[in-house]
Amino acid sequence: MNPNHKIESDKLADGLAKKIVEEIEKRANEMTKQKNEELKKVRKEKNEELKKVRKELKQIITNKDKMLKKVIKEKKEELEKGFRDLSGEGSVIGVKRMGEVDGKPFLKVCEQRFNGENVGLQHAMLCSEWQKNINDSAWYPFKLVVTGEKMKEVVDDEDDKLKKLSEELGEDVMNAVKTALEELNDFNPSGRYSVPALWNFEHGRKATLSEGIAHMTQQIKNFKRQRT
Repeated sequence: MNPNHKIESDKLADGLAKKIVEEIEKRANEMTKQKNEELKKVRKEKNEELKKVRKELKQIITNKDKMLKKVIKEKKEELEKGFRDLSGEGSVIGVKRMGEVDGKPFLKVCEQRFNGENVGLQHAMLCSEWQKNINDSAWYPFKLVVTGEKMKEVVDDEDDKLKKLSEELGEDVMNAVKTALEELNDFNPSGRYSVPALWNFEHGRKATLSEGIAHMTQQIKNFKRQRT
């Protein structure tokens, strides 16, 4: 073979081999790109499915939580009704109306200032007047204070109406009104009216559901023993 022909033949072979390699690499890159796109699409679909499942699970948990809270609320209401029927004065667990002003400090002041029938009349009038004030949403004797990293709403001791009440009827009466306001803010912040709550009178706090059930069971046993 002519040397020149051999050189040209080798060049053609090299060029053809190079083109074949380039074509293979091009197709490989296209296939890789296509596979990557398919993987991205699959991942996107799986992520969307996962988000959907998470959303459905969250909704199921939320619904169950709402149902559980509703059941607990209904059971507490049943207990409260039962306590009103079975519990007597001096019971450890009973129903307390949160936001209802304690009339004892008012009665003490009235007994010191009035005589005879006027005591009961003035006592009833004062309790009624201040319960009306407590329930009046136009009166807002609260302020915000920082406790740790949280803001908390508390009764403002510098409120003009409370200061005047303390001056006229004494600190005990003012504290009774403050307590009723605090109870409303804790137990019924969306409204200014008293609400019933299971109460542990021995420890001066809200009673747990288990405490209420245990006390109610004991009350029923006592009631049955009295009848036999």
